[in-house]
Amino acid sequence: MNHSGRRGFLHRLAAFAGLSAGAPIAAQAQGRLTQGPGNDFPGLPSYARTQDYKSLKQSSHDPTGGNADRWPIRPGATQELFNQSGAGLITHIWFTIAAQSPLHLKEVILRAYWDGNAKPSVEVPVGDFFGLNLGDYAIYESAYLACSPGRSLNCYFAMPYRRGARMTVTNDGSRDVGAFYSNIDFIAVDSLPNDALYFHAQYRQETPTQGLKLPDSKNPDGKENYVYCETRGRGQLMGVTLGWVQNSEAWMGEGDDMIFIDDESKPLIIGTGSEDYFCGSWNFGGRDGARPFSHHQYGAPLITSPERTGGRYCCYRFHGDNPVTFTRYLKHTMEHGHANDRTDMYYSCAYWYQDSPYTDFPGMPPVQSRIPVVKA
Repeated sequence: MNHSGRRGFLHRLAAFAGLSAGAPIAAQAQGRLTQGPGNDFPGLPSYARTQDYKSLKQSSHDPTGGNADRWPIRPGATQELFNQSGAGLITHIWFTIAAQSPLHLKEVILRAYWDGNAKPSVEVPVGDFFGLNLGDYAIYESAYLACSPGRSLNCYFAMPYRRGARMTVTNDGSRDVGAFYSNIDFIAVDSLPNDALYFHAQYRQETPTQGLKLPDSKNPDGKENYVYCETRGRGQLMGVTLGWVQNSEAWMGEGDDMIFIDDESKPLIIGTGSEDYFCGSWNFGGRDGARPFSHHQYGAPLITSPERTGGRYCCYRFHGDNPVTFTRYLKHTMEHGHANDRTDMYYSCAYWYQDSPYTDFPGMPPVQSRIPVVKA
């Protein structure tokens, strides 16, 4: 076996998948080109060259050869979706769900465990994981997540593991999930590069946020901000998805993004407004002009009743162009309104990579509290 060729492939794959630099989608489509040993013809993309890995899939297929290619999941039951030993990399996840409950996207919890850990490094309601944070399906495409017609859910975040990986879903609802279809594509390898990082996804909610009246309406330290995630170690932030429900009239997105990096006392990165962070502007078009949109690295695929009580937004922002690096500590936050003056409903998922599996997550809120509602 050509181990130097395999190492070269894995380093290309790390760059391709965004583990090291978060490749833009255009570069992904063309194939990441590399110079140096093992690539003496740089005009030829990697996908047109011989590769030294094994392509595999674990799915919900019917092992009898029949057509029952799905799993039913009773209330309170857990279904294992993926279990693989050795080193490898999950490259793509596809789910579609038929369930009795219209709230199943908030009721079913996705968990992933790396290298034999008893606690998960991914723990998110399945809807929030795929950017459908308010429990409603919306068709959109991004570089890493997508929802297609027919309610199919797709994820392209690369998920490496060194000794093994396990993935489950649990039905926290009171009604049956009649059919959970799953296809998880992965590759098996002898080993991963030393700098390969572990994927993490963490759910948070604040329902509602607490509106504050800070002195002079100023918030220099961000101590009372909404928190997307908090972790210790070395790695890089890849982005967030967020669902908002408005509890009162008017624009709720005046809050700035503030990211604390290796210093818990003050944010290092500070933005200029919530819609600016999600790469929109001017209230996404305002009370009468806001429209859903989705692009590779940012979007708001769901906008209903904007700037009104009960208004609903789903937004996402990825940092694939420039993953936010940290060496010891990361806390990603956002003001809820200017200087945290708004009382609204926040439901989010944060995505990041770090050098070891991190499992010190906050507890998953009870299922009823995860259902988006208005609290006037």
